[in-house]
Amino acid sequence: MQLTLTVPTVVDRLIQQALHQAMQPLFEPTFSDNSYGFRPGRNAQQAVAKAAQYIRGGKRWVIDMDLEKFFDRVNHDVLMARVARRVQDVNVLRLIRKFLQAGMMVNGVETPRYEGTPQGGPLSPLLSNILLTDLDRELEQRQLLFCRYADDCNIYVGSARAGQRIMESVKGFLANRLKLTVNEAKSAVARPSMRKFLGYSVTGKQPAKIRIATPSIQRLKESVRNLCIQGRGRSLPQTIEKLNPILRGWMNYFSLTQSRRPIEELDAWVRRRLRCLLWRQWKRPTTRESKMLALGLDAQRAWKSSVNGRGPWWNAGAKHMIAALPPKLFTQLGLVSLVATHQHLQRST
Repeated sequence: MQLTLTVPTVVDRLIQQALHQAMQPLFEPTFSDNSYGFRPGRNAQQAVAKAAQYIRGGKRWVIDMDLEKFFDRVNHDVLMARVARRVQDVNVLRLIRKFLQAGMMVNGVETPRYEGTPQGGPLSPLLSNILLTDLDRELEQRQLLFCRYADDCNIYVGSARAGQRIMESVKGFLANRLKLTVNEAKSAVARPSMRKFLGYSVTGKQPAKIRIATPSIQRLKESVRNLCIQGRGRSLPQTIEKLNPILRGWMNYFSLTQSRRPIEELDAWVRRRLRCLLWRQWKRPTTRESKMLALGLDAQRAWKSSVNGRGPWWNAGAKHMIAALPPKLFTQLGLVSLVATHQHLQRST
C-alpha cells in the first residue's frame, strides 16, 4: 500500500504540535483500552502481548482487517464531526480543516486534497485515533476481543464461522458509519499463525508462543544486505559501526519473541554476510591467501581456499572462513549479537 507522505513547513509543524498538545488531554480519556497506537504509555509490544493472551484464552481465529489506504481515504466531514464532539472553538475547527485540505505539490504542481489526513504531520496520528474510536466502541459494545494499533485492527474469535460473520458486519459498519473500505486482498479470517500483527505472529500450538513474522526477518536481511553492498569500500569495523544500530533497534522491537532459533540463525547469517563482504573486498586469490594467513590459517589451507573457484557466499559459509573469522572475532570487533541482546532484554523485563 503506497501512502502519500507530506513534509509540513516549520510553522505548520509548530502549529500542529500545539494543537496536538491541547487536544490530546481532551480525547485521551475517551479512547479505548484496546487502542495502542500513538498514545502515551502504550506501544506495539503491549498490543502483541494482549493478542497472545486472547489466543491462549481459546480465541483461535483472527479477523485481520486492513483498511484500504486509510490515511489517504479519511472523509473530512466524518472526521471533523468527531473532532467537534470535544472541540467547540470554531476557529480551531476551521484551522484543523485547513490542514486537512492543504494542497500537495506533485511534480511541481499543486494538487487539491479532498480526503485523507496528511501523513508526516504531528496531528495525523491523533486524528486517526479520534476517528477510529467509533470502531473501538462498536466492537466493545458487541463484547468482542480485539487489539488496534492505528489502522491495524485484529479481532479474536472462537471459530471461522463467527469470524466470517463478524468480518462482514464490521465491513458494513466501517462503510456506512465511517466511510472507510476494507482491503479485501489483505484482509482475512484465519488462524493467527498464518497472519502477522505489527511484525509478529503467534504459533498455533498451545501454549501459543509469540514469534517474529517471516516478512520481518526478510526485511532485516534486506537492510543488512544493502548496508553490506554500500560497505564494500569501508573497513569491517566501519561497517559494523553502521550495522549495530540497525541490529540493536530491531531486536529491541522484537524483544517479545519466544522463539530462540530464528535469532540464532539470524546471528549466524549476519556474520556470514560480513564474511562475504570481506571475501569480495579481498578480490584476488593472492590477497585472500595473505589475509587468511594473517588470520591464523596454515599456509596450505589458505592457498587451497583462495583458489577454490567458488563464489563469495559459498566461501562465507565454508569452514576455512569460519575458522579465519570465528564468532568471537566479531564479538571482539563490537558486532551486536542478536542472541545476547535478546537475553539481556529478557532478564531486564
